[in-house]
Amino acid sequence: MRSKNRSIRFKVFMLLLLPLLSLSALWGFVMNLTVGDGLALLRANTLYNTIGTTSTELGVQIMNERAHSASLVSSGRRASPELTAQRGRTDVALAEFLQAARSDEATQAMSPAMKGPVDSMIRELDRLDRIRAEVDNGTSDRLEVVQAYSRIMDSLNRVYDQLVTVPDLTVFRQAATLQSMANARELQSRQIALIEGALVENRLTPEERAEFARLASVRRYLYERFLPILHTDLRQPYERVFESSAYKRYLELEDRIVNASGMGDGLPAAGEWRSTSSAVAAALDRVNIGSGEIMAEKAKEAATTILLRIVIAGGVGLLAVVASITFSLRFARRHVRDLATLRNSALELADTRLPRIVERLSRGEDVDVAAEAPPIKAGDSREVADVSHAFSSVQRTAVEAAVGQAKLRKGIAQMFVNLARRKQALLNRQLQLLDSMQRRTTEPDALEDLYRLDSLTTRMRRHAESLIILSGNTPGRAWRRPVPVVDVIRAAVAEIEDYQRIQVFPVGETAVNGTVAADLIHLLAELVDNAASFSPPQTTVQIRGEEVANGFVVEIEDRGLGLSAEEYAAINQNLANPPEFDLADSDRLGLFVVGQLANRYGVAVTLRPSPYGGTTAIVLIPRSLLATDAGPAAIEGTAVNAATAAPYVPRHSATPPQPVQATVVERKTGPDADAGKADAEDDRARRDQAAQAGTEQKRGATDTSPFFTPAALRTEPVPSALRNLDDEDDRRPGDRRGRPGPSLTVLPGSAPGADADAPSPQPGSSPAQGGARKPPQPVTNGTYRGLPRRVRQASLAPQLRNRSTPLSAPPPERVPERSPDEARALFSAFQQGVRRGRLDSERHADEQEPNDDVANQITAEKGTE
Repeated sequence: MRSKNRSIRFKVFMLLLLPLLSLSALWGFVMNLTVGDGLALLRANTLYNTIGTTSTELGVQIMNERAHSASLVSSGRRASPELTAQRGRTDVALAEFLQAARSDEATQAMSPAMKGPVDSMIRELDRLDRIRAEVDNGTSDRLEVVQAYSRIMDSLNRVYDQLVTVPDLTVFRQAATLQSMANARELQSRQIALIEGALVENRLTPEERAEFARLASVRRYLYERFLPILHTDLRQPYERVFESSAYKRYLELEDRIVNASGMGDGLPAAGEWRSTSSAVAAALDRVNIGSGEIMAEKAKEAATTILLRIVIAGGVGLLAVVASITFSLRFARRHVRDLATLRNSALELADTRLPRIVERLSRGEDVDVAAEAPPIKAGDSREVADVSHAFSSVQRTAVEAAVGQAKLRKGIAQMFVNLARRKQALLNRQLQLLDSMQRRTTEPDALEDLYRLDSLTTRMRRHAESLIILSGNTPGRAWRRPVPVVDVIRAAVAEIEDYQRIQVFPVGETAVNGTVAADLIHLLAELVDNAASFSPPQTTVQIRGEEVANGFVVEIEDRGLGLSAEEYAAINQNLANPPEFDLADSDRLGLFVVGQLANRYGVAVTLRPSPYGGTTAIVLIPRSLLATDAGPAAIEGTAVNAATAAPYVPRHSATPPQPVQATVVERKTGPDADAGKADAEDDRARRDQAAQAGTEQKRGATDTSPFFTPAALRTEPVPSALRNLDDEDDRRPGDRRGRPGPSLTVLPGSAPGADADAPSPQPGSSPAQGGARKPPQPVTNGTYRGLPRRVRQASLAPQLRNRSTPLSAPPPERVPERSPDEARALFSAFQQGVRRGRLDSERHADEQEPNDDVANQITAEKGTE
């Protein structure tokens, strides 16, 4: 029979019939449950009388045996009369518990949820003999003994947790609260055992003191948290104990032990501690046992009340079912039409209008509440009209709440963006100030502190930028010129805490667009930070990179524990398609930031297992983000020689800095250019470069520098005008501002003064400095501090002067890398020679004044220091 042939009256009748039948069935089900609750309360009372009382006594005896065992282990003896007597009392309590737990009465009253904890406790009790043997043999220390007995008490507490699970809410709440108070008493027992053992040796190890402080804080929290919940008759005994002089004295001794610093400091006298702790423990044990007996009586009373309520509620419920059927049939006919109209209006609201409004709000559109939530009109009867008005109120309230929440989220997001941008600006200014302080400071210890502060400031800036990225905005740092990938990686490494563990391998001369450099630095910094944070501190994190067909690939590999295949799949899915940010799920905030940045620029980030057992993060930078003119000359006039590049040393490292080797490739104006003039221009360029290095400043988004490179990662030109040494790092030994770095090559047209028509900006010079720089003066022959000055090619034969030189020098051959030991020996000898030469120079400086040219060179040298 088809439903379309039935009238609405019949449908309403059927609609009411099914709920009424369901109501009748539900009434019977509730009756059954109510009877079951009463029986459950009776069973709980049976379990308490059998297992509860015996397990409580057993717990007290185990706590006492734990304290005696800790004292025996600390004394170095193998037995004591006190421990022997206590073990006898523990065995008696254990036998009573096992007899009660295995009795037929307790077995029949146990539920499946109760049997598991009881069996687990019996298995833990079977280990008691082995624990005693370890104590007697002295194979376990004090803390291990305390923890072994504590595991037995933990299993006992799990039994108590199931024992207090009763259907009556009031009884359950009070019983659960009493169980928490009992747990606090157990923590106090562990404290007593630790101090009893420490008093024997008159020393408390840092681990034991930390465990004691943890137990004290948890115990106090439990008392403060659950004592107000207890009823008056259960709370007053505890309050009398807490107000007693013995308990107050116990708290004073506890604070003194926690606040002490030395191993033997803060320990109270043995007699005072034992008398105070024993009095408090005994008082709390009496209160716990008495409270348990009160709860047993209350559970029995609640069970009787429930059974009485069953009889009364059963008859009333039956009458209610009959009345519901009668009134439903009476009013069904009158409400058929109104209900149909109301149903249609409600379906339209639930299925059409509200989902549409929520979708528009999620897209950030403005919603007019009055237009989108008109009143619902259905029927003329008063009841149906009231329901329709209620639906209208619900509809309007829901829409207003959704609109308000959307505006609130926008406001909060904008507020965080504003605060983050202000913080970002202050941190950038702080970085500039720190860099200036680093360049003016010559004390190694002060430089080390400045470098640490610089590192902290850099990480703070990254976190501020993360807030901006999470709000859907861009951090704002960008540069006009391409940035080498090696500088991007180094800047990312400088933004993490464990930079000493990062090992960067040569990555070539590829550069990225300056507009995306800051975000790529942030993306790599988050991945490197994750790799360093989730791997052992003694391992390294390796970073490799190379250019591939689709762009540039950076691999970040750690040696951590790794993840499961499901976790890798979930993380890679979120990185490929970042979900909506959920404030409740902030455990992997860095990966969410990575996903946002990767999605913004089309960067592919994939995590996979590493052969070392850790995780390898693969970042594929698309070719669209790479600089079209990837030549390093378009970046800063310097290029990293990938053939001799080695893993860098972070600027905060304690490793002595290595000198920077600079090879200058001269630019000739023609094949017959004068070689002597080229050399003079080369000397002037290096002298001017040394003078400019002393005033080098960090540059912002409008400067020619691609970004602020941290102190340990910057490469600076070597001032050689004073000594005419192309490969000498004229820095004082111990000065940490010497930046380690690979060999550098100044490309044609990029050296200072190489091309007057198109000068290249120097590293560390601001636009104002670069545009109004004083032209360099030629070096003249003479003496400096009593020593003759060498002028390059001054004694060169005329035939050699007129020889034509090629446009650019041939590329140097690949030089094999030195071992770390060879490099350390080489630079140690170099620094010792420089130190001796400076001492000789300072003695000569007192004898004669330098000429103007030499004075300018000395000023340039000090600027670089």
